[in-house]
Amino acid sequence: MPELPEMENYRKLLSQHLINVPITGVTVNREKTINLEAEAFREAIMGARIVFVERRAKHILFHLHDGRRLLLHLMLGGLLYYGPEAERPDRTTQVELAFGDQILYFMGLRLGYLHLLTVKESEAAMGKLGPELLDRRMNEQRFAAMLKGRRGALKSLLVNQHVMAGIGNCYADEIAYEARLLPSVLVQNLTEESIKRLYASLVKVLNEATEIGGYMEMPFMAGDTVTGSYNDQCKVYDREGEPCLRGGGTIVKIELSGRKVFYCPDCQHEQ
Repeated sequence: MPELPEMENYRKLLSQHLINVPITGVTVNREKTINLEAEAFREAIMGARIVFVERRAKHILFHLHDGRRLLLHLMLGGLLYYGPEAERPDRTTQVELAFGDQILYFMGLRLGYLHLLTVKESEAAMGKLGPELLDRRMNEQRFAAMLKGRRGALKSLLVNQHVMAGIGNCYADEIAYEARLLPSVLVQNLTEESIKRLYASLVKVLNEATEIGGYMEMPFMAGDTVTGSYNDQCKVYDREGEPCLRGGGTIVKIELSGRKVFYCPDCQHEQ
């Protein structure tokens, strides 16, 4: 599932190409992906202009010129591609938005969605999400306060969108590895020093992954050499049986609260 770095990378790319360009065509191939009947959806956004692209957690919010929002959640397997008809991806698309001769293709949205909302509706949809971890107002002290009184496994906390927004399975494992903490360590048992190390690792991993485009499996557009570059940089995620890059150990995979977890038992500890 695309996480904070992937969606932030998309936000930057979308902002470079779509701002103030009118929507000239709307194709809906799967009505369950949207929240209106296909024709009503098409009529509602034809001619609209995107004036701002915002990322909130794992969501993208397209701010339209009339105040409404298009809320996108890619969920598991969702992808975006931007280009002309001649570059149409060899995949089934759920929704297509045309901007002149360029088309934004929404793919893999069998579980994802693109909903047209009012400001009030979009605020309600985002209202239960935790704070943004890379926001300039976040710091080590605020992060520690977020953890105060929390209980349970570190992995479960990191992926809890009501506590902190944007982290999923991949980056939770990468952050725990960077912090040299077991994903199963109980949050209530973490020392002050461990929490400091966890916060520093979180900022480092998310910033590095965002800078090199996250781990998406295909480029956003022709000539895009950034998107997906982090896929080869993962140190533990999906590396079961491979040697630990810090030396000595072997990456293992377990299940924790129904989620797959990758870690190195040699260099990740309780503190």
